[in-house]
Amino acid sequence: MNLRRTLRRSAATMGVALLGATGALVAAPTAGAADAEPGTTSLAAVLAADGDTFDRSWYDYDILDQAIATVLAAKPDSPVAVLADGTVPLTAFLPNDRAFQLLAYDLTHRWQRTEEGVLTSLADAVGVDAVEQVLLYHVAPGATIDSATALRSDDAVLTTAQGGTFRVDLLSKKYALVRLVDQDRNDWNPLLVQSKLDLNKGNVQIAHGISLVLRPLDL
Repeated sequence: MNLRRTLRRSAATMGVALLGATGALVAAPTAGAADAEPGTTSLAAVLAADGDTFDRSWYDYDILDQAIATVLAAKPDSPVAVLADGTVPLTAFLPNDRAFQLLAYDLTHRWQRTEEGVLTSLADAVGVDAVEQVLLYHVAPGATIDSATALRSDDAVLTTAQGGTFRVDLLSKKYALVRLVDQDRNDWNPLLVQSKLDLNKGNVQIAHGISLVLRPLDL
């Protein structure tokens, strides 16, 4: 499935309803020249950069890529399509494939050895609607929050496209160590991955890699 094409088609159908669901952080200026207009490259383009198939690398975003495609195939009007509209400011937090593998194990107590097996296991365990809600919980619409802003935002609360919130917890400014505290009190919270910060920098849609999947409720 061509995720980028599907996202764009769904975004055109859905419009930009997420614009009103702003987070608690103030949008940060986009990096670059002070008088430069931010770009409109979408995060869909970033996710599709290495193709739209599963592979054997557990530290990219193939499962996330395909999870979005799975949701849109079942629900073409899903608000996750906003990721294809590069004119809509938002910040996304991207769990890598290993993060989803760990989530699948936590939910099913079975260790999946392929990326496709992980996604199938998750969809079977919780259903497409729950997968959609988890994906939306990783999107903070209305603000372009770069890593420098995150480091100045200890205890800030973000409101997500899912409607829930999570908190920014600055563990170390010196080492740029940031934790995101979600709604599941029984499991580890994800950290921002320092080598995967400010993805799509210079555009109004920006993303940061995270080490675990954010949980909108106690799973």
